[in-house]
Formats: sequence, structure tokens, C-alpha cells
Amino acid sequence: MIENLLHAYTPLLTWIGLGLILSRFIPDSFLKLLGYMLYWVGVPLQLFVLARHTDLSHGGNIPAIAVLILLVSLVLALLIWWGLQSLASRKKPPEQVSSHLPSKSSLSHVNSPSRASLGSFILATILGNTGFVGLTLAQVLISPANMDWAVLFSVTNNVVGTYGIAVLIASYFGNRQTKNHWWIQLRDLVTVPSLWTFFIGLNTQFIKLPAVVESGLEQAVWVVIAFALLLVGLRMQSIKGWKNFQMALVASMLKVVIVPLLVGICATYLGVIGEPRLVLVLMSGTPTGLSVLILAEVYELDRSLLASSIALTFVGLLLALPLWLFWFS
Repeated sequence: MIENLLHAYTPLLTWIGLGLILSRFIPDSFLKLLGYMLYWVGVPLQLFVLARHTDLSHGGNIPAIAVLILLVSLVLALLIWWGLQSLASRKKPPEQVSSHLPSKSSLSHVNSPSRASLGSFILATILGNTGFVGLTLAQVLISPANMDWAVLFSVTNNVVGTYGIAVLIASYFGNRQTKNHWWIQLRDLVTVPSLWTFFIGLNTQFIKLPAVVESGLEQAVWVVIAFALLLVGLRMQSIKGWKNFQMALVASMLKVVIVPLLVGICATYLGVIGEPRLVLVLMSGTPTGLSVLILAEVYELDRSLLASSIALTFVGLLLALPLWLFWFS
């Protein structure tokens, strides 16, 4: 297990650490350029290569599991938030409680800071960095025979989670004045380059490329991973503010400890063991994705809570990974 941990930690600590060091010298314009290059070229290339080796014999099982984990995480986030709010209300004097809790009608028409914080808390809990961190860990810890589990999980999480459920949540709980129309979400969905290259890769599996090209594509995937993790380190340096540390800590515990533990236990109960079970645990316990910061800017959510959750979940992953390997590998 120690050897597996070294293989898993090496790319994470090396490239993210390098990004933290270089962040003081690299201008923000370069970060935006790198982000655009990864979005339009890097990640699509990565998914194209992985899709060419993806086995679809599992049918819709893996996407269904990924969606179920998203919904369970959503329900847990709501229950814990309401539970914490109820405990906080009991500790306050009656006059403060009545003023703190808005009426049902006001919740429908008034955007209060608590609504934005609730939306941010949910996003921090359900949206994982399955594309960069998740696939990196899977390629290091999982054999090629089971990589299709990780690829299908990641694609489903991005399409249904980031470009579907997350947008709806951010639009509902955010303070943005501009209405979010359904056709805007549909446009964003159909223009995701990673989705197109994934389907192209699936439909070109029967085409055999020259050995040199195949080798070059596989090496390009590792280059993409390196730049993606470098960007994570560069962006983490810009994360400031720990105003909502307690709520971010709760969200982080849900994201990297409670939800993956429940996934591992349920998978074991249903007879899913070995590497497939480890893939589900790893992908469900990835750190909060950087995409939540984009949603926070667009929909006026609680940026400090989301930024704190990103940092805490990365630390939590490093601490939890040995447990997942020991229990579920």
C-alpha cells in the first residue's frame, strides 16, 4: 500500500506544489490562458484517448451510480445544513430566532446571504474534481482494465453534475439578477468540448492508429494531467478568506470522508469489490472542483465558503487516501 500511496501522492504534491511556488511570479492572464487551453484542448484530448479504451459493457450502471451519488450527497448536505441551523437557532434568544428565520414567502422572493451560503454548501459537497484529480488518481492506482469505470463516472459527473444539477442549484440559491433560461443551460451542455471528444473516442475504437501515434497520445495525457494539477496549485494560491471555516469544514468532511465511506460500504454490501469499488470511492471522494468558483462568480454565491472548501478537501484527500486504499482496494 505504501508504494501505491507514493505513486498517488507524487503527481499531486509535485505539480500542485510547483503551482503554489510559481503562483507568485505568473500573471493572472497566463492562468486564464492555461485554463482555456485545458478546457478546449487538454481535457478533451485526455477523454478522447481514454474513451478509445473504454469498455461500455457495463451499460448505464456506472452513470446511474454517479447520478445516485450526486443525489445522495445533495440530500445529506440539505439535512446537515438544516440540522446545524436548527441547533444554532435553539441557542439564540427567541427574539433573535424570529428575526433570523425568514418566512416561507420571503424565501421565495428575497435573496438573503443564508440562501447563497446554502447553495455554496451544497455545491462544495456534491461537485468533485473528477476530471483532474479523480482521473489522475485512477490512472495511477487502477489497472487499465477498470479505467472505464473512472472515465464514465467522470463524464457523468461533469455533464449531469457540473453542467446540470450545479447550474440549477447556483441559479436558484444565487443572488444574480439575470434570469437563467433553460436554453442557456442546453447551449452550455451541447458546446462542452469534452463531451464531443468522448463520444468521438468511443465511436473510433475500431480504428487502429499507428503505434507511434498511440504512444504519443498516451504521453500527451500525462502532460495534460501535469498542467491541470499545476493550474490547481496556481489557483489555490489565490484562494483567500476563511470566514466560513466551520461550515467549510463540515462540507469537506461530507465530501472526502462521509460520502466515500457510505459509497464503499454500500458497494461492498451489493457485491462490488476490488478495483471497481475503489474507483467508486475515489471518484466520490475527490476534492471540491474548481468549477464552483466559476459558478460563484456568475451567480453571486458565497465565495469564501467555496474557496475554503476547495483547500480543506485537498488536505482531507491526502489524509483519507490511505484509509480508502486499506479498506476498499
